[in-house]
Amino acid sequence: MFKQRKHKTFNYQPRFSKENQTDSSLDNNSDTKEFVSKWKREKSTKIKTRGAMSMKVLILVLVLLLICMYLLEKKYM
Repeated sequence: MFKQRKHKTFNYQPRFSKENQTDSSLDNNSDTKEFVSKWKREKSTKIKTRGAMSMKVLILVLVLLLICMYLLEKKYM
């Protein structure tokens, strides 16, 4: 009934694919393998970065700010 959209297809050729490599010594290089294993090790250790404030704290501050504004308005009006 309605015209369906076709899925987009891409002919992506990776720049450094194994088929296009002329120097096969890069695959056998122990430094490369060592780097990859070190990268995987570091990647697996997750370092949790904390934000400045959590959402609960921000909502609490907002509610307290609104209460203070209301009280100050009642006092000085």
